[in-house]
Order: sequence, then C-alpha cells, then structure tokens
Amino acid sequence: MLSTELFARLNAIWEEGEHHDAVTTERALKNLFITPDTGRFLYQLLRHANPQHVLEIGTSNGYSTLWLALALRDRDGRVTSLDILPAKQEQAAQHLQEFALQHKVELLCQDASAYLREAADGSVDVVFLDADRSRYMDYWPDLCRILRRGGLIVVDNVLSHAAECADFIRLVLATEGYLAETYQIGKGQFVIVKD
Repeated sequence: MLSTELFARLNAIWEEGEHHDAVTTERALKNLFITPDTGRFLYQLLRHANPQHVLEIGTSNGYSTLWLALALRDRDGRVTSLDILPAKQEQAAQHLQEFALQHKVELLCQDASAYLREAADGSVDVVFLDADRSRYMDYWPDLCRILRRGGLIVVDNVLSHAAECADFIRLVLATEGYLAETYQIGKGQFVIVKD
C-alpha cells in the first residue's frame, strides 16, 4: 500500500526536480520527468499486470523508476532502467537507495538501441518509454520482438509533444496485432497492448 509518508517523499522528489528544471537552462541537464498523476497511473498498471520484467527507457532522475519499483516492491518482478547519462543514473540510484528499492532495479548506462538489439524475444512484460522521441520509430521493430504477447508499452508525452510523436503513433496504429489508445493523463500516455 502507498502510505501518506511515501506519497510525501515522492512529492518532495518531484518538487525538487521541478525546481531543478526551472533553474536549469541546458536541456541535457534537465530532469524532464513524469508528472505525479503519470506515476500513479504507472503504479496502477503494474499492480494489476504483475509483470516479471519491466523495461524503462529514459531513467532521468529516477522519479518514474521509483513508481515502477514501488509497484513491484512486494512481488517477484524487476525493472531494468536505461539512460545514457551517468549523472542521471547516479541520481536515480540515490533515490532508489533512499526508498530501499535498489534490489528491484537494474540501472544500465547504455544506449537503448544496443540493449534492444540484444534482448531476448518475448522477454519483457511492460515497457515505459520516456526518452528521445526521435528514436522511437527505430526502436519499434525490437520493441515488438521483445514484448511478450499481452504485454504493454506506455509512451509518455504524446500530447505535450504531439508533433514529435505523430509518426510513431501512426506506425503503431498501422501495425497488425497491436491495440493502442491515448489517455489524457499527465503529458499524455499512449498505451499499446500486444494482442
């Protein structure tokens, strides 16, 4: 159960991240992380789906990673979280340690394309995609391959960055065997189910 104390701790991290992004001018140094309602949405999805392997592409400061790991804290599932920036992975590792969730998450400072190429077929139950949107179309064939049947992909920012996501959304909707819908949660969540 998510206690009032956990909500308060998560909110403190979100507020700290919001302040950081407000005073940081260089985009690469910003956290650019999810909203609290997106975190709650991810938590609900994972509690229901009870996945064994969650793949997060785009760790950032670990705020979304915390929501994913909290959903699995009393279950067997684990999260693999990828980011190419070591400083962001270090920040995420610190947050996971503070919540005693480091055993639930493998943080990899690695390019997503390289990871996806090497991942086994059907090895992932849920993917949370919140990274460089210009690369999503290139990821799609491998995402299809590694996602198990009945698995989910959740894509953040599809309403706030609609133009950047439009081609990817069209590609997904044109792919047979996948059902997808956009939800007005946070900055827009595009949820894809492998049927």
